[in-house]
Amino acid sequence: MSNPLFNLLGGGMQQHPMMQMMQRFRQFQQGFRGNPSQQIQQLMSSGKVTQAQYNQAVNLAKQMMGMFGKK
Repeated sequence: MSNPLFNLLGGGMQQHPMMQMMQRFRQFQQGFRGNPSQQIQQLMSSGKVTQAQYNQAVNLAKQMMGMFGKK
């Protein structure tokens, strides 16, 4: 007989994509070293990230903050 709580929490199945993304972000956040503003500026100066991509990421972050009740 299977454990109902275990099944409710995923039962060994793959995690929900949002949970996977949050876990990867936490891992990235824990390993990040340096000044975030400098890193962004460096990426934009090198052409690896465009202004449009940066704006899109900022807007997405604002939307996610709204989902979590932060302003």
